[in-house]
Amino acid sequence: MALANINFPELERNILAFWERERCFEKLVELNRGKPKWSFLDGPITANNPMGVHHAWGRTYKDLFQRYQAMCGHELRYQNGFDCQGLWVEVEVEKELGFKSKRDIEAYGIGSFVEKCKERVLKFAGIQSNQSIRLGYWMDWDNSYFTMSEENNYTIWQFLKRCHERGYLYHGWDSMPWCPRCGTGISQHEISNEERPEVTHTSPTVRFPLRGRENEYLLAWTTTPWTLTSNVAAAVHPDLTYVKVRQGSDIYYLIKERMETVMSAQGPFEVLGELPGSEMVGWTYDGPFDELPVQNGVEHRVIPWKEVSTSEGTGIVHIAPGCGKEDFELGKEFKLATIAPIDESGVFVEGFGQFTGEEASAVPKKIIRAVKEKGLLYRTEEYKHAYPICWRCKTQLLFRLVDEWYISMDTLRYDIIDVTKQTGWIPEVGQQLEIEWLTNMRDWMISKKRYWGLALPIYHCHQCNSVEVMGSREELKQRAVKGWEEFEGHTPHRPWVDAVKIECAKCGSKVSRILDVGNPWLDAGIVPYSTMKYNTDRAYWEKWFPADWISESFPGQFRNWFYSILAMSAVMEKRPPFKVMFGYRLMKDEKGEEMHKSKGNAIEFNEAAEREGADAMRWLYASHNPEYDLRFGWHKIHDARREFLVLWNVYEFFLTYARIDKFDPLTQLAPYDSRSELDRWILSRLQKLIESAHLNYSRYSIHLFMRDVSKFIDALSRWYLRRSRRRFWKSEDDSDKLAAYQTLWECLVTAIKLLTPVVPFATEAMYQELVRAYDSSAPVSVHHCEFPKAGALAVDEKLLRGMDAILDLVEQGHSARNKAGMKVRQPLREIRVVAADKNLPGEVQPFLSLITDELNIKEAGFVDSAANLYSLTSRLEAKTGKPKFGRLFASLQEGLSKKAPAEIEAVLKRGEPIVLEAGGEPINLTAEDIVIEKTPEPGWQISEGGGFLVALSTQLDTELIREGLVRDLVRQIQNLRKEVGLDVSDRIRIAYAASDEMAAAVSAHAPYLGEETLALEITRRESVENGKKIKLGDESIVLSLSKA
Repeated sequence: MALANINFPELERNILAFWERERCFEKLVELNRGKPKWSFLDGPITANNPMGVHHAWGRTYKDLFQRYQAMCGHELRYQNGFDCQGLWVEVEVEKELGFKSKRDIEAYGIGSFVEKCKERVLKFAGIQSNQSIRLGYWMDWDNSYFTMSEENNYTIWQFLKRCHERGYLYHGWDSMPWCPRCGTGISQHEISNEERPEVTHTSPTVRFPLRGRENEYLLAWTTTPWTLTSNVAAAVHPDLTYVKVRQGSDIYYLIKERMETVMSAQGPFEVLGELPGSEMVGWTYDGPFDELPVQNGVEHRVIPWKEVSTSEGTGIVHIAPGCGKEDFELGKEFKLATIAPIDESGVFVEGFGQFTGEEASAVPKKIIRAVKEKGLLYRTEEYKHAYPICWRCKTQLLFRLVDEWYISMDTLRYDIIDVTKQTGWIPEVGQQLEIEWLTNMRDWMISKKRYWGLALPIYHCHQCNSVEVMGSREELKQRAVKGWEEFEGHTPHRPWVDAVKIECAKCGSKVSRILDVGNPWLDAGIVPYSTMKYNTDRAYWEKWFPADWISESFPGQFRNWFYSILAMSAVMEKRPPFKVMFGYRLMKDEKGEEMHKSKGNAIEFNEAAEREGADAMRWLYASHNPEYDLRFGWHKIHDARREFLVLWNVYEFFLTYARIDKFDPLTQLAPYDSRSELDRWILSRLQKLIESAHLNYSRYSIHLFMRDVSKFIDALSRWYLRRSRRRFWKSEDDSDKLAAYQTLWECLVTAIKLLTPVVPFATEAMYQELVRAYDSSAPVSVHHCEFPKAGALAVDEKLLRGMDAILDLVEQGHSARNKAGMKVRQPLREIRVVAADKNLPGEVQPFLSLITDELNIKEAGFVDSAANLYSLTSRLEAKTGKPKFGRLFASLQEGLSKKAPAEIEAVLKRGEPIVLEAGGEPINLTAEDIVIEKTPEPGWQISEGGGFLVALSTQLDTELIREGLVRDLVRQIQNLRKEVGLDVSDRIRIAYAASDEMAAAVSAHAPYLGEETLALEITRRESVENGKKIKLGDESIVLSLSKA
């Protein structure tokens, strides 16, 4: 394998070919067959379009936790699911065929249309399967379930029959959200905040003339002018105060809180009196469209309603029971007339005069003009508000009076809540949100007046009004009296199942199935039963039910898939369908905006996989806290890949030098007790990482494990490897060099096994080179390996504590260098360290050589105080202090300036406040209020943090300057080696031309220069032909390299 300039997408394609060639997935299934089971139930992906990167996020979670369980020795089902039926597929097929409405479908033929829907599902199921494979998602792709399958549909029939037998199923009328384009109702479950965008409507305030009160009017406001045609009442809050106001020659009634906002722009007005809303109840008025035939005989009156708001409108709500959910409920309560103005296409029906035949969405201006011509328009405003849209086609919804089929939640909700309480939720708040939804949700509307979906097995006899539900194909066949031959051989879909008639058990009439299809969440909700052979192999079902773990994006699914599987399982068995639900938030773009194709910020999976690689995406997904929205974009992927590349570079380093030295980890063993403290430290860190892996994989907190992975990789690369490089570079093969190789190999092999579930491609490639290249008897794939177990080596806690302190100390040393503008290549004379924990110097003392090497310092030592190397000042933090203390800020600042900064610092370090008098009272100032600043003395720089104060000498002498020049020269020579094509192991000759000062520096440090660059000869010349001129601070040098 070529190590340089690795092309990760190409590597991943090669690994896919390797897995297929070696049948790695199939071998894993066989390897774990018969072992303890771990049951995962896949929430089906909608097979309707190619995958986006948001799909890959969820599927990464599903894959990595399954891979972990498999490496821990569990048998899995590996069954992927495809959601097939419903409006989402229908709308796309309509677009393909150029259809505009349901009438086009019926003209085309329902059967042909349904077959087109099936074709689309199968097409995109294949595309998504291939994309999932490209992601590295291991599933038994030939055993995927489809919610359009007969098993799935007939199991839902069984569920619905049980609902009917228990009295949950009923047929009812309601005024509900309706999509005029799709010609179907939209249930409460299908409308979320994402389906309520901000829109602007022209909203009129209308005058309703009061009967028996000349020139007196109710002022009513609406955001849906088309509903004024169906007005039958006006609602007031009985307990709130309304005002009687004269404006011009007219008198108006409206709620007191809205008077100024509504009336001030219309001219001066005079308040004549106040009255409670309850006194207005029963008043009658003339409706705005009483001339319409449908308004014949309607009495318009004022009714009480405690939901009337004072935050918008006039406090008098126009009521049209045929055009709104709350209006319909009020209509039933007060026995109001119900006028239904529109048909399923959102077009006004007969009886609405000039509006008949018009689309409701197109008439607002016409309605407002008509009201104005009658002298009933008070004012209009452009009102911006959240308004529901169809979740599939994005058409603005209308409220329409329709008959639908429902599952009653009156008693069932408590069974579902009981089942829900038996499950675990990640995040924990999910369970509470689910229970709140169940407590407050309305009855579940399960019917759709569409074509491609579950054929509801409901037979409603219109002769005697009895209802029967068929619970299976066998029952339907037994009861059929007509049309079975036409249905035989077809799936239970429209139009074929529509041909079957049964004989009414009550009156003997021939009864047809209702034409409605089912809510698609029925399809997904039944999968804990249909996919686990509930009806065909109950023993198999008992082995795998309930699922140990399920996962989907949390927003929205608590009222959709999570709800439906809980509800349906409560009816089927009164048992929870899963043990743990893992939810994750939404994916946004890098700016935090919703990702949409229309906005141009959506990223398709294929583009990301072939541009950046699947592993980079998976690393990003696994590292993110799922409780927060993930901002996805190219910069984010690059950051994730850079983090992984640090580990890859360590791997490349090992391979490069292990091949040069012909290191064999199976034969050249280094006993643990003989290894250096640096080796034992990183191996202790490795044991801690194994513990973190088991803890966080098993708790589904993969992001916490990835946090520890990042820390380990940083420790391995930036500390262990950097501090061990010379051990690998030295020419002799002594025990120390062998121990370094063995330790680094063990760290790499263990780390990639821990990361295998997260980045399956790169870890496979690394495993083949690190393990299989040495041991052909090792498992063929890293995915067949046992997950590393903790406890193989004892953790040296004291060593960890001491080395961690060293790392904190070194971080402050680097910080001091950065403040001073001193590169690490420039040696410095001295560093003095003050430790907050007085026990640390003794624990850290053995590692002082690491500090001096890392920071390139000649001497390092601990001191009790470095106060003589800096001056202290103190002041109030202005940014937070001025708003907090207001006018007292200046007085407090003056009082603080009178106290010694050292005394202030000592008090704050004890956790005590500084107490000052200001404004005649004592004020407590904490560490958050006060800024302590340390200004270093000339020739020194300081940094403080992590329990250390570090003082760094920045004075340079000739000796230090010359050594710094040579260290810089080493870096330039290493770069030049690459440019001229020399191998890392090649010995070289160096020829150079330089000033006497530069030559003196080279001469003084020639042994170091030769060792670092593998130079056997270093020769100064007057000039160097074809050399490269390099600038080194104030000096320059001309270099030429040749292979020795």
